[in-house]
Amino acid sequence: MKDLSRRQRAILDFIETFLDENDYPPTIRDIQGELGISSTSVVDYNLKVLEAHSLIRRNRNISRGIELVGRTPGRRNVVTLPVIGQIAAGQPIPVPDDLATGDAMETIELSTDMVPDGGRNLFALRVKGTSMIDCLINDGDVVVLRHQETCENGETVAVWLRDEKETTLKKFFHEGEKVRLQPANVTMSPIYTDPENIEIQGKLVTVVRSYS
Repeated sequence: MKDLSRRQRAILDFIETFLDENDYPPTIRDIQGELGISSTSVVDYNLKVLEAHSLIRRNRNISRGIELVGRTPGRRNVVTLPVIGQIAAGQPIPVPDDLATGDAMETIELSTDMVPDGGRNLFALRVKGTSMIDCLINDGDVVVLRHQETCENGETVAVWLRDEKETTLKKFFHEGEKVRLQPANVTMSPIYTDPENIEIQGKLVTVVRSYS
């Protein structure tokens, strides 16, 4: 979002608001009229920029052919998120290096009431293990995380362990010269490691329970 102009952000916000209110996308002329843009060609240029940033998709053969990426067409207040792999909630397990951009094998649909900002900057991982069970995160559940590289003590995060080339889901505590990655299971011990060995990849937003 950093590379977008004020006008492009306004267009993106208008498309999202229009979809929320009408359940179908606006036309180019709708955008032009609402935002006071001088011509439809200017709107078209800015839509091409949003498309290049993979924020929208367009079908130029129909007048209402704008689609927000990550949003299921024709379903109001529903966000589709990629489930891009597994994350350990026990001993760390390997996950793909491109965690944030890997091809999703499956997706989940959530109400926008459950996720902030319309699902932007969010991704999902399926939990393997029971080390976070006291936080009601069980084996087979799906955790939704926000992409970020920092966190506060006590927050539950996905942490990349650089030396081990593994990712784990734990509560984060920076204690002096060490970082403690704390499970939420009284039968399991914490992981202690150097701050230089970790990379925060995402902060827990919500949990989708598995009942199978």
